[in-house]
Amino acid sequence: MLENNISTVNNDVKTLVKDAQALFTAATALTGEKAEELRGRGMRALDSALARAQEAQVKAVETGKQAAASTDAYVKENPWRSIAVAAGVGLLVGVIVGRK
Repeated sequence: MLENNISTVNNDVKTLVKDAQALFTAATALTGEKAEELRGRGMRALDSALARAQEAQVKAVETGKQAAASTDAYVKENPWRSIAVAAGVGLLVGVIVGRK
């Protein structure tokens, strides 16, 4: 779920930045009111991209904190099971690394 949100936001930000770049490129060829209008639209698109990126960062940090808190609670409730899982993962990684 988090990966889908990050991917969606990433794609939205890329699209907004590309649109802003296109507007700025078009504005360089123009002068007067049209150029100012295009520059303004480009700046608004970049501001929107920045806002979306910041929202995604806040959500990612919040989700990370929630995951860390739930993991901490699980480890405190099940210390021996947690040790067994960590040992199993360590053994698996050791075997995989040892084969290479």
